[in-house]
Amino acid sequence: MLSHEVHGSGEPLVLVHGLTHRRQGWYPVLEHLTDHRTVVLFDLPGHGESHDLVVRDGDVQATLRAELVEAMDVLGLDRPHIAGNSLGGRIALEAAADGLVASATTLSPAAFWHNGLDFAYIRGLFTWLTASARLLEPVTPVLARHSAARRVMGAMVSAHPERIPPEEFLADVHGMRRAIPAMRQIFPAAEVFDRPIAASVPVTIAWAARDLILLPYQARIAERRMPHARHVRLPGCGHVPMADDPALVAQVLLEGSPSVEEDDGAGSASRAGLR
Repeated sequence: MLSHEVHGSGEPLVLVHGLTHRRQGWYPVLEHLTDHRTVVLFDLPGHGESHDLVVRDGDVQATLRAELVEAMDVLGLDRPHIAGNSLGGRIALEAAADGLVASATTLSPAAFWHNGLDFAYIRGLFTWLTASARLLEPVTPVLARHSAARRVMGAMVSAHPERIPPEEFLADVHGMRRAIPAMRQIFPAAEVFDRPIAASVPVTIAWAARDLILLPYQARIAERRMPHARHVRLPGCGHVPMADDPALVAQVLLEGSPSVEEDDGAGSASRAGLR
């Protein structure tokens, strides 16, 4: 069973973190969600406190799907809402295509790069980030205490990494190193997302305006490939946007996972304002 936490009350909303991250990355938005949703946080296999990633039958995507399905079954989640960042966004789209969820909300999903050169940039950047985390390991506990150092060290990942508390920033760096073996298995299996999603499953694709990993032009590719999705911009946010603007990210998550009671004219007007 994947390591997990459950918070709040209301319709279930599963939140899935990105590659080399961990479930605690969602903590900044929790206070905005838990009065409205039962929020379920998972550590992906090979990440955080979950067991190592063991790829089944050589199929990474099928393995991640099976792990998610097993975790939802254990928790009694029947077609919950799902949201994810980066790799987690890709997992959310796959879950929507498989009909496993009531809605899917994605934050800069790892699904819409243009070509092999684009992907080489992404893979090279993660290799550099993880290598840097290992190289700086002896001094990271000291550096993480200072907002200026967090701003520099986390600049590629977030627009405002100094807003992440020192202890969480340090744990994120440890988590990045822990996830390196999983990363090395996931990258070779990566492909663009091109599966159909039933019209009955609402999809939101939100892109961080200051994303330096999955560059914002990919949002335009997503708009062309998925014209029926709701497309949103996250101004002032980086690739991992939860600490950059918790209220905005929570608003996107709530509007992307409407309950019957919330899906009214007022909600539609608010959603239109985010475009």
